[in-house]
Amino acid sequence: MFHGSHYIGNEMSARFEQGETWTKVLGPVFVYLNSTSVVSNAYNLWLDAKKQRLNQESLWPYDFVNSQYYLTDKERGSVSGRLFVQDRFISSSLLPAKSAFIGLSAARTEGSWQLESKGYQFWVNTDSDGNFTIKNVVPGIYGLHGWIPGFVGDYLKQELITISQGSEIQMENITYAPPRDGPTIWEIGFADRTAQDYYVPDVNPMYVNKLFLNSPEKFRQYGLWDRYTDVNPKYDQVFTIGVSDPKKDWFFAHVDRRIGEKYVPTTWAIRFSLKSVTVGTYKLRLAIASATRSDLEVHVNEMNAEQLVFQVTNLGADNTVCRHGIHGLYRLFSADISSTLLVNGDNCIFLTQARGGDSLCGILYDYLRLEAPPT
Repeated sequence: MFHGSHYIGNEMSARFEQGETWTKVLGPVFVYLNSTSVVSNAYNLWLDAKKQRLNQESLWPYDFVNSQYYLTDKERGSVSGRLFVQDRFISSSLLPAKSAFIGLSAARTEGSWQLESKGYQFWVNTDSDGNFTIKNVVPGIYGLHGWIPGFVGDYLKQELITISQGSEIQMENITYAPPRDGPTIWEIGFADRTAQDYYVPDVNPMYVNKLFLNSPEKFRQYGLWDRYTDVNPKYDQVFTIGVSDPKKDWFFAHVDRRIGEKYVPTTWAIRFSLKSVTVGTYKLRLAIASATRSDLEVHVNEMNAEQLVFQVTNLGADNTVCRHGIHGLYRLFSADISSTLLVNGDNCIFLTQARGGDSLCGILYDYLRLEAPPT
């Protein structure tokens, strides 16, 4: 299961060439048991388990493991630095990358650390000033990866980093410039690689898991995909910029509609107004938190071939919908929208999950943004 495809799919499975030599330590594995006689305190067991996890992290790497392949802390190295983010449409100055995720991986391309499972990875969060120290790294050659809540895309330092036994590498300040062409016209959600900022319905009483009834992780209930039809019994979701609330009006998963015993494709609409159209190319950023067997199409103002601006088929194998999750494999797409497709006044972008006949296919959006032409 450490290298299984149960959740993300075969993309994450490690692949080996004929005669390839490979070694990796998996473990030790810590099993923690707790209990309560008061049912209403059940969720506290989950919180207690998380505290135990933090405690074990502070003890790692353990000193009791007797294996030539399990290195002690003295046989490992570290790297420190400070990460900034540069987005001139938010600030003219560099911004400290607060609470960013930054890590070392054998992956060599942006975002590919998500699928790299043959080598070791070492990750930390930056502090409020963007500082970080990645400790106890197994010697090797790594790419430095990262992503920052509130900003789309993945950071990758172009130069590789070599960690040796006992090394303490201090890097110069590094800067990430996220994808951006022009100023924001509108945005939906928050870029944190999850769909937790959207509307998660109440569970069908037939499938209720009492553990998560009063939990902030409301999505951890079975059968929530079928609630889309209950929430939108006749017509698909329509979201109006400046009026609708993502936490109330944007269903967390773009799934098929149930009609009788069949599941049919669905089209969501985003309505917005432009006082005037700027000649040039607008950019639609689509950050996907997860996708399972989906076909995504994006049209502008009319549902015809001429105004189809983006299309991707057979997207994802994350199984997030049926696994009661809120995120899976992160993907970022950008669609060009010619100003000739837009009009002064009311406009509409249509998002179609075009794969039908599958109750468990779907897309979980992380964040959507429409940018004006570059200035």
